[in-house]
Amino acid sequence: MTAIAAQGPRRGWLRSHRWLMARRLSQFGILALFLAGPWFGVWLVAGNLSSSRTLGVLELTDPYVFVQSLAAGHLPAAGAVVGAAIVLGFYVLVGGRSYCAWVCPVNVVTDTAGWLRRRLRLPAGARLARATRYWLLAMTLSVAALTGTLAWELINPVSLLHRGLIFGMGWAWAVVASVFLFDLAVSDRGWCAHLCPMGAFYGLVGAVALVRVRAEHRARCDDCGDCYVACPEPQVIAPALKGGPRGVGPVIRAGACSNCARCIDVCSKDVFSFGTRFNNVASGSRKGRHDEPDPAARAAVTTAAR
Repeated sequence: MTAIAAQGPRRGWLRSHRWLMARRLSQFGILALFLAGPWFGVWLVAGNLSSSRTLGVLELTDPYVFVQSLAAGHLPAAGAVVGAAIVLGFYVLVGGRSYCAWVCPVNVVTDTAGWLRRRLRLPAGARLARATRYWLLAMTLSVAALTGTLAWELINPVSLLHRGLIFGMGWAWAVVASVFLFDLAVSDRGWCAHLCPMGAFYGLVGAVALVRVRAEHRARCDDCGDCYVACPEPQVIAPALKGGPRGVGPVIRAGACSNCARCIDVCSKDVFSFGTRFNNVASGSRKGRHDEPDPAARAAVTTAAR
């Protein structure tokens, strides 16, 4: 699963994939912490991503599950309140949708589908509105309120896959396979970028996050379009990359950004880097450069957004 999108590796494989490897280490490392108990009897972390206890002391609760519980009319225990607050605070710091890129096990499934789609040269498929995920988020909370249950968690691919890997997959295989086939045959990046309500929830958190990707050296941009092709949310790039003449700073502030660092990996000009949302002043763009990419890069943007 390569991070290189349009023009291929130009800086060596390792440098062009360093953040991809870091994300995979994070995803599999977190999974290993949960598997160590049931598989090897080393209970570093007990439970799953929805609710867990670390070293038998620290209780953590997924904020999205916590909000569903409130919507369902359940009065949470004090430990759940504290645990949800800790996790929420963490993602306010590092970026809400960092959960999607650095923790979520389904990300590996959808990335694999995207990689296979490119190898098979399949068309982009159905075009879905990105706002759909927010409607689905509202639906999951409404269903919880109407039924008094965490109904979405019964079919949530993220929860099913993580619990299944720890305790046994069962019918969860069918749900995960459906997500894979949907991204492969129906809509490129369809689940994560357009439908997942969990991603929508963390996107709302990410809108105020401290750690952000910055187009710090956007004056170096040569309009190759690689970043747009690689990014699962290409619409978030243009304001930071091309907004200098309009007084827009270099920080990618959109909550939809998952801090996946694909743009950092693929950019041969080292335009992008991690930073904070502060000092977002409109500097570092060439005088007279246009707000939009050149025609070739614009075509890449259009293809990536489909």
